[in-house]
Amino acid sequence: MLVVLLAPKAASDLSLFVQILVIGIANGAIYALIALGYTMVYGIIELINFAHGDVFTLGAFLSLPLLGAFGLTEGKSSGVSVYLALILIAAIVMLLTGTINVVIERVAYRPLRNAPRLAPLITAVGMSFILEGIMYFWRGASPIHYPDLIPNPRIPLLAGATIGLKDIIVIVVAIVLVILLTVFINGSKLGKAMRATAQDREAAQLMGIDINRTIAATFFIGAVLAGAGGVIFGLYFNSVRFDLGFGVGLFAFTAAVFGGIGNIQGAALGGLAIGLVQAFSNAYYQSALTDVWIFAILILVLVFRPTGLLGMQVPER
Repeated sequence: MLVVLLAPKAASDLSLFVQILVIGIANGAIYALIALGYTMVYGIIELINFAHGDVFTLGAFLSLPLLGAFGLTEGKSSGVSVYLALILIAAIVMLLTGTINVVIERVAYRPLRNAPRLAPLITAVGMSFILEGIMYFWRGASPIHYPDLIPNPRIPLLAGATIGLKDIIVIVVAIVLVILLTVFINGSKLGKAMRATAQDREAAQLMGIDINRTIAATFFIGAVLAGAGGVIFGLYFNSVRFDLGFGVGLFAFTAAVFGGIGNIQGAALGGLAIGLVQAFSNAYYQSALTDVWIFAILILVLVFRPTGLLGMQVPER
């Protein structure tokens, strides 16, 4: 259906179509990084961690003072040293958000692990509001300018469209992180423990797997990706806000469901799809309808294909 709607648009102005496609892929790459956290946690303990989107925002907020500490200033910092500093800052932020998410899991979710499902779900919503409140009191309610530190020369593409350096960086970083996560989950000892825990928690525990350590590691890795996404978002859009994670988190959750929640490749594919839907809706139709399209997708998937595009990987009962 989407192809039918967009085909006349592409035929009438191919340059604009390709330009929107680039924007959609870049946006989708960011959604994919956030969706991976949702899909990993749900795959292990079947919890929709609504605080995950706010951990993503917290990553952007934590990076702001680090930029000043490293002496990075918009319009004055340039060269290879900027990229090296940004990589180090991103690594620090990823470590911080991962640690914070582990603390959240230990304090808020672990005591409710065997409680009825509604209890941890409400707790997740509460943690989301707590994180938003902390960021509100920390930096205020107004949007905060994120320093524009990356030059954005344009590279020509098809039909006169161009792609910026920022777009390339966002897409490449997302691809690399998704590949690294896939290799880690499939090849490492801890990754195998995660898959075993997702398949059958009780059996995994009987086989000697430390369930608490495995679940904590899942929260850590998911938040690491969210923290990276927060830094990338700030550098790409140059603006952050305390409640950014609410809307972005819902889009990323929709992406995880669309691709198949519990499925890493599905989350990445879902993030790409949601990014494209958002970009084309904003460009060709009313931006006010974008939320309608995206949440309509969520409803349709839940009704007609609840396992998502690539299938939902959840514990078998």
